[in-house]
Amino acid sequence: QVQVLESGGGLVQAGGSLGLSCVVSGRTFTPHAMAWFRQAPGKEREFVAAVNWRHSTYYTDSVKGRFTISRDNVKNTMWLQMNSLKPEDTAVYYCASKFGDCSGYGCWNDYLYWGQGTQVTVSS
Repeated sequence: QVQVLESGGGLVQAGGSLGLSCVVSGRTFTPHAMAWFRQAPGKEREFVAAVNWRHSTYYTDSVKGRFTISRDNVKNTMWLQMNSLKPEDTAVYYCASKFGDCSGYGCWNDYLYWGQGTQVTVSS
């Protein structure tokens, strides 16, 4: 069984920064891809960023230049550094993982394991 646990998040003013982290544990396999998704109230869950086993990174357009995703393959840990936060970044952020590596848009979907989510609130 695979467990996914996020931490971080909280409340920040617009223009501020927050960091999220995610640890994947249990019966993990290598390689595996990891990603962040988010869901705002009344909206569908959307892709935010992903990092594959080879540390290639992918971002949705709205966060490019502001968010940075990274990972440590030995620790099965992933981070999301969020800078210049905007009120529209307010959402529950979910960590996700899937077996195998990916590239390009293949890293945007079909994630199998999910965390419980952590709230990020950006006040104006």
